[in-house]
Amino acid sequence: MVDIAIPPHYTASPSSLSGTPHLTINREATVDLDSTNAFEGPEKLLEVWFSPSPAALPLSAAPLGLNAVPADTWKEMLDLVNCKVLSVIDSDNVDAYLLSESSMFIFPHKLVLKTCGTTTLLCGLPRMLEIAALEAGFPHVKANLPQAIPAAATPYRVFYSRKNFLHPEQQKGPHKSWRDEVGFLDKMFSGGSAYMIGKMNGEHWYLYITVPNTQLTPPATPENERSDRIGTQTKYLEMPEKMAAMAMNMPIIEDAQNDETLEILMTDLDEDNARQFYLDYAGDLAEGNYQRKAYEARKNAMNHLGVISEHNNSDHSIDGKTLIDDHSSDETGTFDVFVQTSSDHSGFSSGSEDEDLTFAEELTTEGHTLGTVVSESCGLADIYPTSKYPDARIDAYLFTPCGFSANGVVPAPGNAGSTHYFTVHVTPEAHCSYASFETNVPARQSGRETVEVVSQVVNIFKPGRFSVTLFEAKQPFAEDGRDARSKKKDARMESIRGYRRVDRIVHDLEGYELVFRYYEREDWKGGAPRIGECY
Repeated sequence: MVDIAIPPHYTASPSSLSGTPHLTINREATVDLDSTNAFEGPEKLLEVWFSPSPAALPLSAAPLGLNAVPADTWKEMLDLVNCKVLSVIDSDNVDAYLLSESSMFIFPHKLVLKTCGTTTLLCGLPRMLEIAALEAGFPHVKANLPQAIPAAATPYRVFYSRKNFLHPEQQKGPHKSWRDEVGFLDKMFSGGSAYMIGKMNGEHWYLYITVPNTQLTPPATPENERSDRIGTQTKYLEMPEKMAAMAMNMPIIEDAQNDETLEILMTDLDEDNARQFYLDYAGDLAEGNYQRKAYEARKNAMNHLGVISEHNNSDHSIDGKTLIDDHSSDETGTFDVFVQTSSDHSGFSSGSEDEDLTFAEELTTEGHTLGTVVSESCGLADIYPTSKYPDARIDAYLFTPCGFSANGVVPAPGNAGSTHYFTVHVTPEAHCSYASFETNVPARQSGRETVEVVSQVVNIFKPGRFSVTLFEAKQPFAEDGRDARSKKKDARMESIRGYRRVDRIVHDLEGYELVFRYYEREDWKGGAPRIGECY
């Protein structure tokens, strides 16, 4: 549970256990947040990798990589994107930022930024590359001050994706169309490839991906001025990742080879079910829980205390009216200590008899406390439960008058060097209802098939239709029988209870396999998809 006693501005809630994620809340950024005008649920998603894994950081980089960058530096970058930091979960391997417009995750070797609405995500990309160069020490192209070109780290790989917008005309900067976004990215990176996946006249998804060891384009400065230029060959001898990790006595974490991202994008949410993501509903639920717990506490106390016996020959030295004298006692001389009210005994006054229970302000207003109530009541907390992931942590926020965001940090049990994330965002208004769930927790770690996670998420949000994208790194040496297991796994994804699969598209990309699926509810009568944007 989130501690509701928040000191001014920021509060840190460090765990008593080393390495366990802990929460920091930016109270100033949570003042007067209002989602009334939120309209565009589908998020823009950017991943920038600066090395294949945390174990493969270049020698020039800070030991913590991007995690060495101060939080204030990232906040300044987010100003360019038009979002604010609400809170942060800090852990050994990833810092999870919950934003006013979605989420950001900082690993030592990569950055993941996901924003919704009319945010200008790509406008922050040049600054990200500059921060990686100057603050984290990654190899980079030097700044060209006369031409106002900042320093820029050379990424290992870049991924940018999003669902089709419902209202593209309201987007800003390079986000007015997919063509504009591709043009913006092409000006920064060479060798990029752009894809549209799905029906042009139906639900579809866009993807931009670069090749490994991405190069900036055009070069900002001549080759002889590049800071990552190899001088003496023996000094900068490149070794395979495994050999380099062994030579530096570092753990081998083949992150790029085991990369897996599952994204579920849901629209046309069931209106009654979506009420749980409204402030008034969550407030009522919190108050109901408060009253129920108070009743249960009273009942438990009664069971333990029972009744108190009084004798008519009680000590007369005790002045005043005894409880045995009133109607609450019975012929045996007993009374229920919880029946008494302030009106019965003026000596035990506790206020007016019709005085309502009072609740903490956090139980009736937007914020992290009601966000936690919703994450537990809707079932989100059960996707990666603490019974299996004892160090997992969820940071959630409920907006006014509605809307919900949550980040989860999921350390792998027994593996301190492996931490994954999930993130959820909900826009529940009927005219633009949308929910998204994204995670990079590998199926092999969760011990569950992808179809189980998808079914559990869909059951929480009950969409009329949804798409699933599964982005998996190819295994360099696939073991025997993998093809057969993949086919069985594929077949199970064909059947999500209550839904029919409409589309299935497979893309064989460099180093990755992408499978896109689109589903509609079996009783769906909502008509054609709201496309909004066509390429």
